[in-house]
Amino acid sequence: MEPFKNQYIKRSQKDYSLSFKLAVVKEVESGSIGNRAAMRKYGIQGHGTITEWRRKYGTFDIDNRSQCKAMQTPEQKIKELQEKLKRLEHHNQYLETRLTESEDKAAILDKLIDLAEEEYLISVRKNSFPDQSNISAKKQKNDKLPLWIGRDESAALL
Repeated sequence: MEPFKNQYIKRSQKDYSLSFKLAVVKEVESGSIGNRAAMRKYGIQGHGTITEWRRKYGTFDIDNRSQCKAMQTPEQKIKELQEKLKRLEHHNQYLETRLTESEDKAAILDKLIDLAEEEYLISVRKNSFPDQSNISAKKQKNDKLPLWIGRDESAALL
């Protein structure tokens, strides 16, 4: 009786020739076959073997899980940069709109605080450090004036 032969042969990276690795990488990166299909077709046992070969010998960027940009033609780079520029311009326009809205909102809220302080004769704003805001500094000066002097008159005195 013959002893049972194990058909599983453990292989290392050195067991595969460079030309074999390059052929597998080329076939996988062309898109005609996937990693798992290449493993079955060529009898490659390790799951990360082909990915490692693609990282070493192909255009695959393992960190970004995408093709490297180094293999792009100048026309592709130009097109990609134009698309990026368009996206950035659109984002910049969006941010400028948001900034304008925020500034308008801040001005409205500031005016509301002024009206509330004027109507109820109380200080709504917090005390702040001297260099924090010019508006706060003006309010502090106004708060030091006697209450019988109106806001319009206090502006003339300052």
